[in-house]
Amino acid sequence: MTAEERRNLHTFRDYVTKILDPTYILSYMTPWFKEDEVQYIQAEKNNRGAMEAASLFLRFLLELQEEGWFRGFMDALNHAGYSGLYEAIENWDFQKIEKLEEYRLLLKRLQPEFKTRINPNDILPDISECLIDQECEEIIQVCSNKGPMAGAEKMVECLLRSDKENWPKSLKLALEKEESKFSELWIIEKGAKDVELKDLEDEEMKTSEVQIFYKEEPECQNLSQNSCPPSEVSHTHSPIKPRDYQLELALPAKNGKNTIICAPTGCGKTFVAFLICEHHLQKFPQGQKGKVVFFANQIPVYEQQKSVFSDYFERRGYKVSGISGITAESVSVEQIIEDNDIIILTPQILVNSLKNRTVPSLSVFTLMIFDECHNTSKHHPYNMIMFNYLDQKLGGSSDSLPQVVGLTASVGVGDAKSTSEALEYICKLCASLDVSVVATVKDNLEELEEVVYKPQKFFRKVESRTTNKFKCIISQLMREIEGLAKSIFDQLDTVTLENFSQIQNRSFGTQNYEQWIVGVQKKCMVLKMPDKDEESRICKALFLYTSHLRKFNDALIINEHARVKDALDYLKDFFRNVRTAGFDETEQDLTRRFEEKLQELESISMDPSNENPKLQDLSFVLQEEYHLNPETRTILFVKTRALVDALKKWIEENPKLSFLKPGILTGRGKTKQNIGMTLPAQKGVLHTFKTSGESKILIATSVADEGIDIAQCNLVILYEYVGNVITMIQTRGRGRARGSKCFLLTSNSDVIEKEKTNIYKEKMMNDSILRLQALDEAVFKEKICQIQIHEKFIRDSQREVKPILDKKNKKLLCSKCKAFACYTADIRVVEECHYTVVGEAFKECFVRKSHPKPKKFESFEKKAKIFCARQDCCHDWGICVKYKMFEIPFIKIESFVVEDIATGAQRFYAKWRDFHFEKLPFDVAEMPK
Repeated sequence: MTAEERRNLHTFRDYVTKILDPTYILSYMTPWFKEDEVQYIQAEKNNRGAMEAASLFLRFLLELQEEGWFRGFMDALNHAGYSGLYEAIENWDFQKIEKLEEYRLLLKRLQPEFKTRINPNDILPDISECLIDQECEEIIQVCSNKGPMAGAEKMVECLLRSDKENWPKSLKLALEKEESKFSELWIIEKGAKDVELKDLEDEEMKTSEVQIFYKEEPECQNLSQNSCPPSEVSHTHSPIKPRDYQLELALPAKNGKNTIICAPTGCGKTFVAFLICEHHLQKFPQGQKGKVVFFANQIPVYEQQKSVFSDYFERRGYKVSGISGITAESVSVEQIIEDNDIIILTPQILVNSLKNRTVPSLSVFTLMIFDECHNTSKHHPYNMIMFNYLDQKLGGSSDSLPQVVGLTASVGVGDAKSTSEALEYICKLCASLDVSVVATVKDNLEELEEVVYKPQKFFRKVESRTTNKFKCIISQLMREIEGLAKSIFDQLDTVTLENFSQIQNRSFGTQNYEQWIVGVQKKCMVLKMPDKDEESRICKALFLYTSHLRKFNDALIINEHARVKDALDYLKDFFRNVRTAGFDETEQDLTRRFEEKLQELESISMDPSNENPKLQDLSFVLQEEYHLNPETRTILFVKTRALVDALKKWIEENPKLSFLKPGILTGRGKTKQNIGMTLPAQKGVLHTFKTSGESKILIATSVADEGIDIAQCNLVILYEYVGNVITMIQTRGRGRARGSKCFLLTSNSDVIEKEKTNIYKEKMMNDSILRLQALDEAVFKEKICQIQIHEKFIRDSQREVKPILDKKNKKLLCSKCKAFACYTADIRVVEECHYTVVGEAFKECFVRKSHPKPKKFESFEKKAKIFCARQDCCHDWGICVKYKMFEIPFIKIESFVVEDIATGAQRFYAKWRDFHFEKLPFDVAEMPK
């Protein structure tokens, strides 16, 4: 082998590590590898996964000096079945393999759907030629031992490593042959070019409600009197004529006043923002320039607004650019702001830039526009930006401040119980944004009402089941588990289960019970005993009992609102996963108890007399509305993702409703029950709902409350769903077609009362805005100033109270089994928000498994998940990432309890920010060479 070939293999090593599982070719490489090297590679595969093993294999391979090793390696690839990789290395041409990357991205994002929909045994014969023989055997074995979901996960893992250029097509044909619904998602003609990365954050460490924005035709028509498709609006060079109510909304801001624009969903507030921006940029005299920043709360909203602002303004000669969390690492914030007239930002970018002085002050801007500005409260990034603004204003700075404009469908009233309290709440929001005018449509209401229709509202009080056999059985199981937990507390003779929490009336199947069990679980984690082995055994048992109680409680909540079948499926999935983890004696006992009742539960789920009357009423409403108008378009709001899935299955399996072909829309953050939708999946659902006549109903969680535009609906159903007044206005705003209706279906009269309270609060809000608008402007400004001074005093007082750092060294113990993990002295902070542990000792305390969704986020590459090393525990501790040149663990504080070394006292912290120990920054000099 020539030196050039050795260099080439080193250059293209990333392709090799993505594809090769070296354990499949080790038997062919014995003439060149030592026995201990072979064992080392095998161990690396078992402990850290195929990619790490391939990296180690290549390292050993490139160090070889013996003649013939390169040809031996190539022959090994050929014999094992790596024909694609063999061809690429033979010709040093990896284009065919590179083209597969987009399909790998798509499959990674569709993995959750693949696992739940595909039985690997059905399609394996048709795709076996795309896999290594040994991989096929392993998939069959996993299916046999752990079930089809685990087998499907293994199949995805193998396909992601396939080097066969035809595997995407073969998979498509196999899916179509089996008539799998997954084939609709596996679109190989376009590949994954339209697939966008989710927020590059780690779901296990940081979960937030995600909102999405999708531009649709009615909103475009609201921009202009001339109705035309969005593409024509985007690309026409002729001026767009605003409606009179849009000019009315824009007027105070065009006159230079700080303004909140409060107008209904669907009236074209984005176009109002265009009018304000354009007027603002044109007013500057020769030699001076304006600079506008538009804040969008979430990445998808940011992407959409960046696109529409660019379309509108770039043809008018203005420069538009943007920065979000995804792009911030690769661009200079300072340069982007310097070079452009309009900058679209996610607000945290500016918060960070002000903090590190990349942006010296807000005076670099002349206009700031806050989308969904009602969020300007507490520690929201909008408020952090405005704290900076108000400190500059009240600090007597001579630097000019930018004009401020806020956009919202509802300013809200908080907890106000009277118009005067509502007025105070709105004044506080105005003070936070330094606003002197709240602009609403008053002179052109008739025109507005022609564009945005307010749906009729109906309340339907429905009955729950009169008998609930499923609940009786599950409640009995829960009582048994509570009894097991109580028996442990009786042994302790120091504390009882009852006095572990203040929450009373904790009926099974309620949010109260959920809160109670979470509180108990946290306290169980910090139980302290003289015998540490006994402490570990008891804490682990209590952890398992409380975890199972939570799952049973979840199932009862699903059963209350959906079918018995859906609740039972939820529990069966949970116990299936329990079996594939540690599965110790306690888990075996709890699983046996459930399985003893399983046959009876199955019978109950199939008995028509146990049908949920709430679903019968929902079915009646849907059938009635579609009989009256077959072209009805519906959005159905529910509280949880589990309920979204349950209602989708119910509609699809109901012969009277299956014609609706439901789509689903949920957030992207991870919950304890499941992971969310990917951004491409969300956009795909919205596009289908907008353009296809096939899907007539969209089932959604609160992700569709705010920041999202959906094709016009004429029926909105709130199924046991109620929020605050802002939620009510935004959900109602989804039904903006003429003659639209809004139904609230609930078995709980308190829910109806809360929604009626929201209607009253909306009236209070509107009355308060009218009173505010009637105030003398100078009087109002003075009132706002007094609020600002008072709030700044409170803010400054709080800043002075810094927590006292505890510099004593403490232990971190696994919160499940109490195994020792590390000392706080060994914890380091990476880039201000991630926590790692230095030193070799910690590596012995955890095991790692390949991450099901490895990816890059910010400056890190997520490689694996880490778990407690105790075989009977396997508690999730966090992830392993590649950072700079090192692979380091990132740990989650909620996976541990903190023990004081001197006293033995233990505490549980839900968030790192609540744990006030001496936090030292990560230093590469501490890492082993």
